[in-house]
Amino acid sequence: MCGIVAYIGHRQAYPILLKGLYRLEYRGYDSAGVALLNGELSVYKKAGKVSDLESHARELDTAGSVGMGHTRWATHGEPNDRNAHPHYSETKNFAIIHNGIIENYSSIKQELEKRGHTFTSDTDTEVLVQLIEDINDNGNVGFDESVRLALGEVVGAYAIVILSKKDPTKLIAARNGSPIVLGIGKDEYFVASDATPIVEYTKNVIYLNDNEMAIVSDGKLTVKTIANETKIPYIEELEINLEAIEKGGFEHFMLKEIYEQPRSIADSMRGRIDAKGGRLRLGGLGEYENKFLSAKRVIIVACGTSWHAGLVGEYLMEDLARLPVEVEYASEFRYRNPVISEEDVVIAISQSGETADTLAAVELAKSKGATIFGICNVVGSSIPRATHAGSYTHAGPEIGVASTKAFTAQVTVLTMLALQIAHRRGMIAMTRFSSLLSELESMPAKVEEVLKTNEQTRELAAMFHEAPNFLYLGRGYGFPVALEAALKLKEISYIHVEGYPAAEMKHGPIALIDEQMPVVVIATKSASYEKVVSNIQEVKARKGIIIAIVTRGDSTVRKLADHVIEIPECDDTLLPLLAVIPLQLLAYHIAVMRGCNVDQPRNLAKSVTVE
Repeated sequence: MCGIVAYIGHRQAYPILLKGLYRLEYRGYDSAGVALLNGELSVYKKAGKVSDLESHARELDTAGSVGMGHTRWATHGEPNDRNAHPHYSETKNFAIIHNGIIENYSSIKQELEKRGHTFTSDTDTEVLVQLIEDINDNGNVGFDESVRLALGEVVGAYAIVILSKKDPTKLIAARNGSPIVLGIGKDEYFVASDATPIVEYTKNVIYLNDNEMAIVSDGKLTVKTIANETKIPYIEELEINLEAIEKGGFEHFMLKEIYEQPRSIADSMRGRIDAKGGRLRLGGLGEYENKFLSAKRVIIVACGTSWHAGLVGEYLMEDLARLPVEVEYASEFRYRNPVISEEDVVIAISQSGETADTLAAVELAKSKGATIFGICNVVGSSIPRATHAGSYTHAGPEIGVASTKAFTAQVTVLTMLALQIAHRRGMIAMTRFSSLLSELESMPAKVEEVLKTNEQTRELAAMFHEAPNFLYLGRGYGFPVALEAALKLKEISYIHVEGYPAAEMKHGPIALIDEQMPVVVIATKSASYEKVVSNIQEVKARKGIIIAIVTRGDSTVRKLADHVIEIPECDDTLLPLLAVIPLQLLAYHIAVMRGCNVDQPRNLAKSVTVE
């Protein structure tokens, strides 16, 4: 979850590191630090945001063409100066930055303490750099071999970069379970957790695989495994551009990404749909399409917002393709000894493609013989490389910690997947298939219309931003929207919010309703419309405040609700793509009015790469 950036080459490293840390700050913002090699190995670090580090280092010597930086999301040890990365070894000959968790750090630490080592932080990371130094001092081996042997002793996930004062022209990076990308320039190399700090300088990158280490020494790159097998790296070209990771005039990345959804939905469909010709093809299915056609069951594994998209996927796959589907929290799936067979298809959904629990669930399902289909946004990430087949969402970089365009892009891909499988299984009439393709193609324009509710949602935010609680209700396809909208408000405004199936309200949550309780209801025209109207009446009978998302022209709910937001009419299966938009905007404006850090909400990080 932490952000890593490093540089070795002919430029001054510190400006590159600082800019890279700002771009990676969405991955963690408890503390930040840099290490620079310029005769000495200097470490500067500070609790707080990257701006605090920048202020701290303003009067310090930041010269040097070799360096590394880190922005932290705390796992071991509270966020403070001494637990911030980089961490020195005891003699200060080595320094390390680390993303991940060393699970056996305690036993290693005890052994090192017996040998006389002392520790200055509460982190598992310091244990690793102390181990590297211990091996280097006592094993009669060099820098590279010390790192390799140390990594052979640790258990857990890591992405690391290490510098040594003894080898000032060398930089070593390694990964196992946490992402590392290397950028290759002209006589210079970059290392980062993702491509955002690199894209300004080079488009040529190498994605390290698990249990690999990269050694840059005197301008040359070597990649080898922890087992000491030399590898020939595969160089790829980045698809993102610099403009995609800038705010582009918006106050926050989250608002920019909400407004990018017409384009990101269109990009998710590009080259895959031909509504006029009645054709749909997800190229990523390839030879594995038959696995879906013969599957006895589909299991969707995901976390957070991706889990909500997966719930929409369940409704779509069962409704259209008539396949039984289970949606699992990846963190629970991997620990409860699930029943998986070779006849199952597992769909793994992750924006980053690095979500640790989802990746572990993929490996578990693969070990049982299931076919794995990935839905991810980040090209070259771990989950696409671990799956048998898959589709990228092509939503573009998402910097805001609270996912918005990732959700609608995932739902778009799931809709296309369900339609293609339904068509191939003969479970959908050609007229309905063609109609849904046409309507899906129209979604970007309809989302553009819904974005015009921005000012209305701002006015509602002004009325309700001080409310201590919210309740979100929905039925059918509206239920996953209620869950996702509740999560958006919860994570960026810190208001207590619950999302519920509307019919379940009277099995408990109705006790919370009074004249102070805003209740947001997805009340669009659908098969369950009359039932939702009854649920609204139950809330009104208890003096609750109703904010309703309705189909344009609705009159019945308008008479009951205190406030309504209209969205264009659409097929029920496509409702999530439209209904979620005004609720993203509402969450955004409420958070802004409460003075919250919208792009970097407390205690959260964008990519959850630790368990």
